[in-house]
Amino acid sequence: MKSDKTSDKLFYRLEEISRIAKLDAEVIDAWEKEFYFIKPGQTASGDKIFRKKDLDIILRIKELLELRGLTLAGAKRKIEEEFGLKTTVVVHPDRLKKILFQVREQLQEIATALRKK
Repeated sequence: MKSDKTSDKLFYRLEEISRIAKLDAEVIDAWEKEFYFIKPGQTASGDKIFRKKDLDIILRIKELLELRGLTLAGAKRKIEEEFGLKTTVVVHPDRLKKILFQVREQLQEIATALRKK
């Protein structure tokens, strides 16, 4: 899906992304809201500019949705995995229990304070 003409550019305007990806600008705008990792910048004149990485992600999302039939959530997980965008921190179950216990105690204190008012 990538074009040789785009390989050496660092930034793309929304219109260029739309043309290269063969997507309406409205679709790209909607994906910006859905996919936190698409982060366009803005020129002094207010035009959106996208990085090469954003273009690669947009092209991959299109492929995952149209050709692979993934849902938006499925595409998001796949992109996070493929582009190394989400690191999972493993929390030991005992640590998690301790944190939940502390939260419960704090909530009980808040409830007690509210009852007194």
